[in-house]
Amino acid sequence: MDPGRPRPDLIIFDCDGVLVDSELLSCQCLSEVLAEFDIALSQEQALELFLGRSTKAIEQHYRDLGQILPDGFLPRLKSQVLTTFPTSLQPIPGIAGVMSDLSVPFCVASSSDIDRVALSLDVTGLRTYVGDRIYTAQMVRHGKPAPDLFLLAAERMGIQPARTLVIEDSVSGVEAGKAAGMTVWGFIGGSHYRGRDGRAILSGAGADRVFARMSDFWEA
Repeated sequence: MDPGRPRPDLIIFDCDGVLVDSELLSCQCLSEVLAEFDIALSQEQALELFLGRSTKAIEQHYRDLGQILPDGFLPRLKSQVLTTFPTSLQPIPGIAGVMSDLSVPFCVASSSDIDRVALSLDVTGLRTYVGDRIYTAQMVRHGKPAPDLFLLAAERMGIQPARTLVIEDSVSGVEAGKAAGMTVWGFIGGSHYRGRDGRAILSGAGADRVFARMSDFWEA
């Protein structure tokens, strides 16, 4: 495919930061819950360390530092997210129009767990477009930046990786898509890119194109 104007047979959307404007909310939840366990992590630090990563990556990060997160951490984090999202989460502007106009198959592949992705899509009204075409890091051994999740999604959807377009907002997601042999577009329209040079960040990670508004989805 021409990375500027592809004619994909499949589009894989990340969820957080691409379909829903959740990244800052997620980092806020993580920072608050870690504080309950006397672990200091600012929202900005959470964004830098864990954008686009799974909860397994959070646990591994602290394990590498010689600190094992308590057994109650993950349930508490999930509870905080499930409480925060219904009242605060918003869809990315214009994404409903993009999905409703697509003439090629598409699905979602996210580092978040299935309950959180389902909640995000239900709260924002996007589930009607996605249905059950949801793949998460729980389904593979290695999460992003490994290519496993995107390769699984393409396999389940019956499309070759080389004919697949990935839409991602994180370095780890861009790297995963490229490692899978897919065309990757970086999206920087989420609130977590305000004040950050998202174009440079995602281009540096290997994105074939970077755009900031869903209204420009097909514009090269």
